[in-house]
Amino acid sequence: IAAALVGRGAKVVVSGRAESLARSTAEELTGRGPGEAVGVPGDVRDPGFCETLVGRAVERFGRLDILVNNAGVGVFAKIQDMAAADWDTQIRTNLDAVFYCSKAAAPHLIASGRGWIVNIASLAGRTAHSGSVAYSATKWGLVGMSEVMMEDLRHDGVRVTCVMPGSVDTDFSGHPTRDVSWKLTPDDVAQGVIDLLEFPPRALPSRLEIRPSRPPRG
Repeated sequence: IAAALVGRGAKVVVSGRAESLARSTAEELTGRGPGEAVGVPGDVRDPGFCETLVGRAVERFGRLDILVNNAGVGVFAKIQDMAAADWDTQIRTNLDAVFYCSKAAAPHLIASGRGWIVNIASLAGRTAHSGSVAYSATKWGLVGMSEVMMEDLRHDGVRVTCVMPGSVDTDFSGHPTRDVSWKLTPDDVAQGVIDLLEFPPRALPSRLEIRPSRPPRG
């Protein structure tokens, strides 16, 4: 998503917990151009850092127009096997971090006059799967949070959209599969975000579901 934005000339701040990766990613994206990227390492589960992150973006570029909440983690186990610490990690990352970042960004997005928040949820936010008790709970919660945020901010000129991808070919699950040709790619999801951002100001696409066209037959 960051690469797609930079590729269209946007000035982007990327963040992650690993300092070297945040900075090398920003350097790589800036090298591609025509936009620019800055890496700010930190943990979005910390509300203080979220304030700092937004402040750095505004200080560097003068304004904030778009917030993409894409940090996420999944630990998959049935409820009888889910460790309390793993539950807490997913709640803090997939829900708390979205709240902290959005709250910090909201005043600046309102000030921009045409702000946008894009929350990356999942099709797990509407479909129950055994073994995903915490992950599904957070994504169902994020879908609901997004709808409330939309109502809170729409009359202040800020649009909120929830993007819900299906299976995407990343290392998120930690369990690589042999055949991934049927899965979505990160570029597919990025294209969906770019298409949303190109909607005219009068239109508010509040939810986007993206799924593989031809998954394996169940």
